[in-house]
Amino acid sequence: QVQLVESGGGLVQAGGSLRLSCAASGRTFNIYAMGWFRQVPGKEREFVAAIRWGGGSTDSADSVKGRFTISRDNAKNTVYLQMNNLKPEDTAVYYCAALRPFSSTTKASNVDYWGQGTQVTVSS
Repeated sequence: QVQLVESGGGLVQAGGSLRLSCAASGRTFNIYAMGWFRQVPGKEREFVAAIRWGGGSTDSADSVKGRFTISRDNAKNTVYLQMNNLKPEDTAVYYCAALRPFSSTTKASNVDYWGQGTQVTVSS
């Protein structure tokens, strides 16, 4: 089992920045990649960004490229999402995820473990 605990959400004005953190504990040696997904009411959970634990390669959704950066600290088993130039359409609950080995990082169906979610609200 892997436990994921997120922090860092909140309310920010458009154009502002937030940094989300996700600390993993438990059987972390099995982690292949970690990522962030987001969800608004009435819509499916959508991919935001992911990073592979070994080589550090990343993937990100087109909607956040150039604004969001995912990074990791292997020693702390923590992944970060730096969100800059936030827009009202970024408002959502953001979920940290630990992904199944050697799977596509962009699909929610490949997530083995989810965090509890953290609300990000961007006002216009």
